[in-house]
Amino acid sequence: MEEKKKESKKIKRKLLDKYRLVILNENTFEERLSFKLTRLNVFVLASISVIVLITATYALIAFTPLREYIPGYSSTKLKKKAIELNYKTDSLQQVISMNERYYSSIKKVLQGDVSATDFNKDSIIEAAKLEISEVDLNPNLEDSLLRQKVDKEDKYNLFESATSAANFVLFPPVNGTISEPYNLKEKHYAVDVVVAKDAPIKATADGIVIFAEWTTSTGHVIIIEHSYGLISVYKHNAALTKTQGDLVKAGEVIATAGSSGELSTGPHLHFELWNDGYPINPTNFIDFK
Repeated sequence: MEEKKKESKKIKRKLLDKYRLVILNENTFEERLSFKLTRLNVFVLASISVIVLITATYALIAFTPLREYIPGYSSTKLKKKAIELNYKTDSLQQVISMNERYYSSIKKVLQGDVSATDFNKDSIIEAAKLEISEVDLNPNLEDSLLRQKVDKEDKYNLFESATSAANFVLFPPVNGTISEPYNLKEKHYAVDVVVAKDAPIKATADGIVIFAEWTTSTGHVIIIEHSYGLISVYKHNAALTKTQGDLVKAGEVIATAGSSGELSTGPHLHFELWNDGYPINPTNFIDFK
């Protein structure tokens, strides 16, 4: 026990023994500076200096642009640009995917590579009829409020998207004799109407032009998308007066008749109607005479 006490006292004495650090002029031995130190003070001072140095180095690396010069650290601007480019790339991929699906459906319309369904106008009209006695036409409070809200919205609707389907009428694009009728068995999903060269071709209904280009087999082609999933196709035109993205009204001139394309044998209009991706017989809804 006594030896342990002596040992501890000896260590304590070594830590607390005072020393003097003197700085002398080598030539004159003049004392310039002197410090009273102990081993404990030197240890504490060295520890604090190391902690301060480590903290300062960490702050310099973490919160200043100098960290970009250290291998392994990337620039903040580069990270931000990489993130922005990643978002833009993802958005572009989605747009490209949507455009591919869209052009694929347009390609099927042009090639006629879809399953066909023959619609009968009379059966559609009969199916749409309802007995008035079976319907309660007295509006309740909720219906009245909804009607007022919809009327206010439609008042400022530039595209008239709220027009009732019952009032949707197809305008004849041309008047003439049908040289080749609609035929499902032969996959002729159109009617060919004989017209004079350069006769005006008119839009069958209000819509937006989604395709207006030249093709080798069918010449100048224009396709219009209408309301209620309806698409009209006009082929073998001599020239087009509308371009893709144009808004057109029913009866507005969109092209001039001709005989362009390898599959044409004379001036005529090849006219198709598609509803939700299925071809329908235009003569069921339009009188070309």
